[in-house]
Amino acid sequence: MSDSVFRNYIAGEWVDGNSKNIDNISPADTKDIIGTYAQADKSQTLAAIAAAKQGQLEWEKSGLEQRYTVLMAIGDELIARKDELGELLAREEGKTLAEGAGETYRSGQFFHYYAAEVLRQMGETADSVRPGVEIETRREPVGVVGIITPWNFPTATGAWKIAPALAYGNAVVWKPANQVPASAWALTEIISRQNLPAGTVNLVMGPGSEVGDTLIHSPDINALTFTGSLETGRKVAVATAANLIKCQLEMGSKNALIVLDDADLDNAVECAVGGAYGGTGQKCTASSRLIVTEGIHDLFVSKMIERMQKLVVGHPLKAGVHIGAVADARQMQQNLAYLALAKEEGAELAYGGDVLTEEADGYYMQPALFVNTTNQMAINREEAFAPIACIIKVKDYTEALTTLNDTNFGLTGGICTTSLKYANDFKRNAKTGCAMINLPTAGTDYHVPFGGRKDSSFGPREQGTYAKEFYTVVKTTYMRA
Repeated sequence: MSDSVFRNYIAGEWVDGNSKNIDNISPADTKDIIGTYAQADKSQTLAAIAAAKQGQLEWEKSGLEQRYTVLMAIGDELIARKDELGELLAREEGKTLAEGAGETYRSGQFFHYYAAEVLRQMGETADSVRPGVEIETRREPVGVVGIITPWNFPTATGAWKIAPALAYGNAVVWKPANQVPASAWALTEIISRQNLPAGTVNLVMGPGSEVGDTLIHSPDINALTFTGSLETGRKVAVATAANLIKCQLEMGSKNALIVLDDADLDNAVECAVGGAYGGTGQKCTASSRLIVTEGIHDLFVSKMIERMQKLVVGHPLKAGVHIGAVADARQMQQNLAYLALAKEEGAELAYGGDVLTEEADGYYMQPALFVNTTNQMAINREEAFAPIACIIKVKDYTEALTTLNDTNFGLTGGICTTSLKYANDFKRNAKTGCAMINLPTAGTDYHVPFGGRKDSSFGPREQGTYAKEFYTVVKTTYMRA
């Protein structure tokens, strides 16, 4: 195999794949081949799991200073190389250079945060109800963690799963989305140079039908964390349940932003545009439903169109571009299908939705805004994962909140209002895992829990100190002196 092929990383070694290599083609320029990447099969996935079992036995015995040093070094390098790795990310995923660099920087912050968490691991003591008996509770590593990540945040999602796994003494087997292997390989290469036992971190690139299926059905992993579609998430839940494997799922969404009559209009428009169209709308936290009360509706629509006309769509590496490329041809076809479906349902296209031609041969789409939609339309029920937003006109706050909650998803939700009364009511009664007030629905911090309700999430929360609920198990010790 040529040295130009980027290999999988198993048991501390870079290894050739057993399946046919794939070319990583940029969605921003289909003539831009980022690299050729090895493809693992079932046998190599099983080998990675076996390696992780051995590596974890050694890593869980590592001292806190070793774990802290390893995680800090990974974070330091990600932040130092944010521009270089951000450009790589932008090329392979299609998001803008600024978004790529920002994601890489944030990934470094995840490792720094969990480096600090290494040193904060404390147990608890208690007196028993029986005289002379003392009780101690402590958290121990869950073991081998299977990690399956999506294509929309190829570095960050891996970072916020791998960092806590390592911090709490676990080993990992990581299967990234096959559309974006470059960013995953780059992060793994940084990790590979740290002071880790062989097998502690394994990268198995390959199709979900081979690598992912093997991983979720393995009885030799102790926990499985997945971010992706609801349909796949359900399959993961069933497969892991059969082996009684701890499972954490982050899945679909249909987030909404409420705009009330009393809102600061300029801020509301910025929240809507940033939340709906940032990252080409390819975020699980994107606000694709804009619920607007009737008193401000018409002015809000005109202001939205005025603001959208200033958005620049183009090659993600170009200066001044706000919206980059759609992830791939399949995603573009899905976007266009949802545009057609919305029109069939009676929604009125107020702006955008055109396929754009750039100098580079890529997948570019003008952001779209629909008006005169209802919450029962498929465009407002299903996750399109596209730069498409729909405005739903409502009478008042009560109807707005009911509409926001009328979905089988519940990841994020937002409201723009200057009323403390409505803001407080919203944060208590929005049936979402994250509630945003006068902020875009997209945009969360790394030191607090993240996750949703209903069909959006399953299992313990990700990020912050809440991550320990997934990556550790609790042991209670009773002792008589």
